[in-house]
Amino acid sequence: MTWILFDWAGTVAFAVSGAMVGLSRRMDIFGVIVLALLTAVGGGMVRDVLAGITPPGAMTKTTDLLMSIVAAILVSFAYSAMHFDSRRRKSMTFLYNLSDTIGLASFTVTGASTGLMQGTGDPYVFPVTLGVITAVGGGMLRDLMAQRVPVVLRMDVYAVASLAGGIVMCWSWPIWGTEISSWICFLVVLLLRGCALHFGWQLYHPHPGGRMFHRRAKHQNKDL
Repeated sequence: MTWILFDWAGTVAFAVSGAMVGLSRRMDIFGVIVLALLTAVGGGMVRDVLAGITPPGAMTKTTDLLMSIVAAILVSFAYSAMHFDSRRRKSMTFLYNLSDTIGLASFTVTGASTGLMQGTGDPYVFPVTLGVITAVGGGMLRDLMAQRVPVVLRMDVYAVASLAGGIVMCWSWPIWGTEISSWICFLVVLLLRGCALHFGWQLYHPHPGGRMFHRRAKHQNKDL
C-alpha cells in the first residue's frame, strides 16, 4: 500500500505539472493531456524496462493513465476559468513548483523501492539509479516536447535532491523497513527541493574570474 500511495501521489502531481507546462505553451487540450501523460508515466516506464518489468505497469494498468488524463482536464478547465493578474501568476508558479516537488519525491520512493525489492547487485547503485530515473525521466520528456531545456539540467538541486533521497532510503531500508524508509526518503527530497526553491540554492557553476560558488535569486519559472 505504501508503494501504491506514493505512485498515485506522484502520478497526479506530475500530471498537474505537465498539464501546466502544456498550458503555458498554449497547447490545445490534446497537447496538454500528452504532456501530462509523459510527465506522469514516462519515468516509471523507463524504470520498469530497466528493472525487467515488461510490459511496463502503465501499459497493463489503466489507473495511472486515467488519473493523469482526469488531472490534465481538470487543470485545463480551472485555467480557462481564471482571469490572470500578477498575483494569480505567482499562485500558478507556486502550484507548479509544489506539484513538481511532490512528484519528484514520490517517484524517488517508488523507483528506489523497486530497485531494493529486486535485490540485484549493489544495494545502492541500482536502487538509487532507478529512483532518479523515475523521478526525472518524465519531466525530461515533458520539457523536450515543450521545447525547453529540461529542468533537471538547469535547476541543480533537483536530480541531486532525488539522488540524496535514494541514498538515504537505501541506507535506512535494512534498519527500519519499507514503510519508514519510504517516508524518510520522501521527506528528504521534499525538504531539499523546498529549501532550494526558497533560498535559491544552486550547485557550482563555472564562471569567468575564478568564482567558485554562485548563489542565484529565488527561482521563478518564467514559463508559467
